[in-house]
Amino acid sequence: MAKVFDGIDDRLAAWIARQRLFFVGTAPRDGGHVNVSPKGPIETLAVIGPREVAYLDLLGSGAETIAHLRDDGRICVMLCAFEGPPRIVRLHGHGEVHEAGTAAFAQLAERTAVDTGAFGGDGAQRAFVRVEVDRVADSCGFGVPLMSFEGVRPQQRAWVERKRSRGGVDALADYRREHNAHSIDGLPALEAPPPA
Repeated sequence: MAKVFDGIDDRLAAWIARQRLFFVGTAPRDGGHVNVSPKGPIETLAVIGPREVAYLDLLGSGAETIAHLRDDGRICVMLCAFEGPPRIVRLHGHGEVHEAGTAAFAQLAERTAVDTGAFGGDGAQRAFVRVEVDRVADSCGFGVPLMSFEGVRPQQRAWVERKRSRGGVDALADYRREHNAHSIDGLPALEAPPPA
């Protein structure tokens, strides 16, 4: 039976921390493409209050989530138990984007205790997404398959290092400018990259 919670308590926060990844769902205000993105590793996500979470958003091929949050703000963070008892938890709310290099990014790094350098170092992190959660609910998760965790894929870190070694200190900023400035629907996403 699904349950709606008053907030994220210590027990639920501990369950969240044991999952391997999470997903975020967003959409633009006026049509356009709905987006669902896998995010992780789980250490990039932090519960910072009963109705507040934040995650470190890493460099990627698109910037749909960021563009949608700037446009509309609505977001759903979803976690699934792939190991152990079946369960799905959804955190519905409104998100805001705090880009790397800003004071708000630094404050969230401190509040969340997320090691921003552990996931590719400077330039590999784009922003913190902070979510004010207005609904916390779980559901059975009976349809989610049991899967075993084998490890974190090395490709993201290797890609970042290869970009840096071939393109110098500005390579990641150039990539952000080219691939992360707008959504696939043309909505503004990331602003100018922070200085290297």
